[in-house]
Amino acid sequence: MASSKEYLNFVMGQLSELEEITYRKMMGEYIIYFHGKIVGGIYDDRLLVKPVKSAVNFMPNAVYKLPYEGAKEMLLVDEVDDKNFLTGLFNAMYDELPVSKKKK
Repeated sequence: MASSKEYLNFVMGQLSELEEITYRKMMGEYIIYFHGKIVGGIYDDRLLVKPVKSAVNFMPNAVYKLPYEGAKEMLLVDEVDDKNFLTGLFNAMYDELPVSKKKK
């Protein structure tokens, strides 16, 4: 099941206080970038983030979910209605996220 544009717009609105939040559509889902680094994505109308240590500490009760068959598990973000929570989560994660590889 592909994610809806409406859910993407809702999540992007919740993240609107952060600078340099972008997304890219990929196979019906959306990859989310923060200052050029991949934070996570929207898969089946669920916000999932990379399970870096800071994200695990920020959301100690988070559930691990597969974004799609064959992928690595990611953390499900339940608090998408809380702008402050999402902003804090993304800011906490930023330093631990790997730099995106440039395409040749």
